[in-house]
Amino acid sequence: MNYRRLGKTGLMVSEVGFGGEWLERHEEKESIDLIHYAQEQGVNIIDCWMPDPKSRDIIGKALKGNRDKWFVQGHIGSTWQNGQYVRSRDMAQVKPAFEDLLRRIGGGYMDLGMIHYIDSQEDWDLSMNTEFIDYVHSLHEKGVIRHIGLSTHNPRMAKRAVETGFVEMILFSINPAFDMKPASEDLNTMFAGYEQGLQGIDPERAALYQLCEERDVGITVMKGFFGGALFDPARSPFGVAFTPAQLIHYALTRPAVSSILCGYDTKEQIDAAVAYETASPEERDYASVIASAPLHSYRGQCTYCGHCKPCPMEIDIAMVNKFYDLAVQQPQVPESLRAHYQALGPTAASCIGCQSCESRCPFEVKIAERMAKAAALFGC
Repeated sequence: MNYRRLGKTGLMVSEVGFGGEWLERHEEKESIDLIHYAQEQGVNIIDCWMPDPKSRDIIGKALKGNRDKWFVQGHIGSTWQNGQYVRSRDMAQVKPAFEDLLRRIGGGYMDLGMIHYIDSQEDWDLSMNTEFIDYVHSLHEKGVIRHIGLSTHNPRMAKRAVETGFVEMILFSINPAFDMKPASEDLNTMFAGYEQGLQGIDPERAALYQLCEERDVGITVMKGFFGGALFDPARSPFGVAFTPAQLIHYALTRPAVSSILCGYDTKEQIDAAVAYETASPEERDYASVIASAPLHSYRGQCTYCGHCKPCPMEIDIAMVNKFYDLAVQQPQVPESLRAHYQALGPTAASCIGCQSCESRCPFEVKIAERMAKAAALFGC
């Protein structure tokens, strides 16, 4: 494993990191073993935006005895309310949620205290002009968070964060498809269709990477695989498939990028990501894929990120979408997949069509329509 300096934080992080959002989908021991296996491969940075107790406990137990060997991105503003994720700036929710994170992860500190998910001017104002940001600074002054970071999908908000001078690093969504989309403060259109064609990297995103390089603000990468869509020619806006090595290389060749945080369900997926370190130049080459790709329209692809929560009916929307996407690729729904779907609890049939989830989706997914299709396909 190679390691890179994460901007002005000075932390030496593994090029291939761990995005932990799917840990709670597995049995606790299985997920703990997965983190241990990643550490054996040299991975030393993990993101915990997830507010649910199970995910946090898994990471805390996996890091027990090895806390000083890991850098944890812990998010401030990601809360757990009535059994669901809620992004909040309400200090009555924010403080207990972050204190819970500290307790469950262990060590009494967070390496990277992340201002959670700012994608619009409204988000910025609610975070930067209220007691929320005072709380962040107080945690930093006390050493409870050792470095201040921020997560966003919007290059304009990322640029504002860099310009504050106190944000030391950014968690930002980077992949070849995203880099070709202009910035937007409208979450419903930020990652809308590619019907105008793929015309090269958006100037604002290119300028952001350069600014981060100039100001020594490190970048860690989320959404590097676009929820797996870029592995599938039918779902990729390029009309062709990429490999993990190509997408990892794409992210790591952007200015200021230090680590790409990949999501893992299995040890084999960790092996595939870590294999980047020994891949040949030909295996890493993404440029030839982009250059030869046909131009395809694209909109509404779920990346299973979970920002659609909370659901008033407590549907696990991301997993319903994931199982639906898996099912429609097969001649008939496998019984094993049907069983996993039915075990979710409230299924797509519970959807009341309120569309509140759609207002929170960064990717313009027509969730209510997909819930209806999933209910019809699975019969419940």
